[in-house]
Amino acid sequence: MKILIIDDNADIAKMFSKYFTIKGHSCSVANDGRSGLNLIENKTFDVVILDLAMPEFSGSDVIDALCKSGKIENQNIVTLTASSISYEDESTMKSKGVHSCLKKPIDPDVLLGHLQQFENIKTI
Repeated sequence: MKILIIDDNADIAKMFSKYFTIKGHSCSVANDGRSGLNLIENKTFDVVILDLAMPEFSGSDVIDALCKSGKIENQNIVTLTASSISYEDESTMKSKGVHSCLKKPIDPDVLLGHLQQFENIKTI
C-alpha cells in the first residue's frame, strides 16, 4: 500500500512511517497541511492518514481544499486526533468524504489493521 502520513508531530509521523515500511508498505510523510495537500494533489496514495489538529493549515483545511477542488472523492482519508470530536463533527467530515475518524493515541497494529481494508481498493 502507498500511505501518506500528514502530521505536524515529526516523531509520530516518523514512527508510523518506519512501522508501515517494516510491514511492507510505501510511506510518504508531510509535517504540515500545505505540504500534505501538495503531495495529495500531485501523487496517488492508497490511503492518507491525516492529523486534524495542525497549526496554520489544519487537517480540516486540507479536507476543505480537497472538497473545493473535487479531489476528495478519489481519496481514502483516515483522520487522527488527540482531541475529542463530536458526533456532528465526525458526521460532517464523513459527509465530505473522510472514511473514518480515529482517536490518538492509537496502537500502530490497530491502525494498520484499520488501513488494510484499503489494500484492495483501487485509487484513481
